[in-house]
Amino acid sequence: MKTIRVFLRDLYDHVIHVIEILETFQEIAAGTMEIFLSSISNRMNGIMKVLTIISTTFIPLTFVAGIYGMNFVYMPELEWRWACPVTLGMMALIALIMLRLFRRKKWI
Repeated sequence: MKTIRVFLRDLYDHVIHVIEILETFQEIAAGTMEIFLSSISNRMNGIMKVLTIISTTFIPLTFVAGIYGMNFVYMPELEWRWACPVTLGMMALIALIMLRLFRRKKWI
């Protein structure tokens, strides 16, 4: 009877030890998963930053192109010889100014 108690107590100690090891492995796995999800989140933030800069740069250009694409009859600059190159130059200037602003703010 005494040997059975000793055996059961020894078995209990081993089971507790195995449970503690499993809990340690569970914490390690959870920490590894958090690191992985954090790295994915950081990568996605970088991608979103680039997409936001691209879309923010093209919004004013799309606005200018939309105004000139409305086929107005009474737009005096449509009669000018250099209207198209000036408009394209203005659009390029807007894009360059916005990109320079983004660089100054250290967004790119």
